[in-house]
Amino acid sequence: MTTPKQFLVQAAARNNAEWCAAMSRSHGLAGEFGDEAWTSQVRTPLHYPAAVTLVSGADPAVLVARIDTTAPGASVKDSFADLELTEAGFQVLFEAQWIHRPAGAPATASGLAWDVADNPRTLRAWALAWAGRDGTAGLFRPELLDDPATFVLAGYSADGGVVAGAMATRSDQVVGISNVFSPDGGPDTAWPVVLGAVHWLFPTLPVVGYEHGEDLAVAVRHGFEPVGPLRIWLHG
Repeated sequence: MTTPKQFLVQAAARNNAEWCAAMSRSHGLAGEFGDEAWTSQVRTPLHYPAAVTLVSGADPAVLVARIDTTAPGASVKDSFADLELTEAGFQVLFEAQWIHRPAGAPATASGLAWDVADNPRTLRAWALAWAGRDGTAGLFRPELLDDPATFVLAGYSADGGVVAGAMATRSDQVVGISNVFSPDGGPDTAWPVVLGAVHWLFPTLPVVGYEHGEDLAVAVRHGFEPVGPLRIWLHG
């Protein structure tokens, strides 16, 4: 029998795979959904996995055969933390927790205005604020705006600059949040505006995502609960 937390982990994993698929499509890469995992046979964008497991007990050999391990940086999102990939040349990069928050307004209201960045100019402003000085703003291409389930949430200062934000991915049962940021205030500043935007856009959908370390503690302060472990494996 599937417990409520197992159901939430499965929903969160599927939602996250859909986000990774959308990000890959925006780079011209076509991944594939199978019974056990979403996979890409071509190296995915920086920071994005080559595979995301969708069920517990996925076959490691089948999974590895469906991705390219010859390109540097191939990774696997082990959504149920139950794979053993060391013999295939992988090592654990980090461990994290899937998180869940029931539908509802944030406990702390944000003083920031927000909007959905829905054109190349506002997406670029969002990406530059997210990336800071590390030069990775180009990850977020205008093609991403063509995905109907992807929402680029931007919080604005009084002078119109992007000072907080996140990516939201809508599924049938949940909305997934990733790339939460606020360059000056950190996630404690970002979560109220992000959750306020999500509540306005999707008032009946629970919110899922994953975090680890201090970012997990911050998410818990904003109403999330950990519902299950995941593991990121890196090849090489």
